[in-house]
Amino acid sequence: MALMDFIKKQFIDIIQWTEDDGETMAWRFPMAEMEIQNGASLTVRESQMAVFVNEGQVADVFGPGMYKLTTQTLPVLTYLKNWDKLFESPFKSDVYFFSTRQKIDRKWGTPNPVTIRDKDFGMVRLRAFGIYAFHLTDPKAFHTTISGTLERYGTEELEGQLRNTIVGHIADIFGESGVPFIDMASNQLEFGNALKTKMEPMFQAYGLALDSLNVQNISLPEELQAMLDKRIGVNIMGGMQAYTQFQTAEAIPLAAANEGGLAGLGAGVGVGFGVGQQVAASMAQSLNPAAAAAAPAAVAPAPTSAAAAPVSADEIVATIEKLHGLVGKGMLSQAEFDAKKAELLKKLG
Repeated sequence: MALMDFIKKQFIDIIQWTEDDGETMAWRFPMAEMEIQNGASLTVRESQMAVFVNEGQVADVFGPGMYKLTTQTLPVLTYLKNWDKLFESPFKSDVYFFSTRQKIDRKWGTPNPVTIRDKDFGMVRLRAFGIYAFHLTDPKAFHTTISGTLERYGTEELEGQLRNTIVGHIADIFGESGVPFIDMASNQLEFGNALKTKMEPMFQAYGLALDSLNVQNISLPEELQAMLDKRIGVNIMGGMQAYTQFQTAEAIPLAAANEGGLAGLGAGVGVGFGVGQQVAASMAQSLNPAAAAAAPAAVAPAPTSAAAAPVSADEIVATIEKLHGLVGKGMLSQAEFDAKKAELLKKLG
């Protein structure tokens, strides 16, 4: 009876793995109750590695190539099983294949904002996202720490852990950099390199190599972004005095060519300059009322010369149109525009 069972038993003489997808990282060769024929052929293709495991203990590791399985090509397994050099009988062992292909375009991102201290805005909450790429380099470490005895282990089971680990270090990288938020967009490459350096030891412990890690976007929540836009608007308004002076210099040659042109120019400049200062003061007061109260007379309309010609209706209309353009750009509120408009229209009376 024992002889018949031996005859019926099937022996494995070819061991190989043909990948059917790009997401499998570890695959166990199906053994069932079969044994491996001594002298069997092992084929490990490019971008693969194979590992023999004896009773849960990792034995021999094979890179790409074709191998004849004997005591000479299986030294660790031979030692673990106490085979002698002349051993030629079939044997049992678990065989795992691992894919070393690079896994590219893997996405990471912060599901919730991370809080950091910014030197310009104080405590702010940031969001960030990007991509990374990795590949398997150490099948023994990966088998021991990640895939274990599973028949198949894919990237879909691993990426959640990798993403969470990356996101967990985002706040550290931003905090250690000391770069203000307003300059972060121009430093995304440096952030990506710093984050990659911090992540590499963790990937290595899993038997992986982190090939690249990029930060594609850093953003504020909507409410903080609105505050930043408003501050930028104030800075733009602060430069209106210089802009008005530039316009004056550009207009002098044209005005000098027309009779009475310089007189009209003086009146127009006075109105435009005064309105510009008033708009800047209104914007600054709306954003920082305390500072405005401390210096109530810091910005005041420049008095026009008593000898200057009266302001024409066309000049007032042109100024109103310019102010209306600021409303469309979000630099001036509708209420502020209405107040300035009423003030200018009084000059027509």
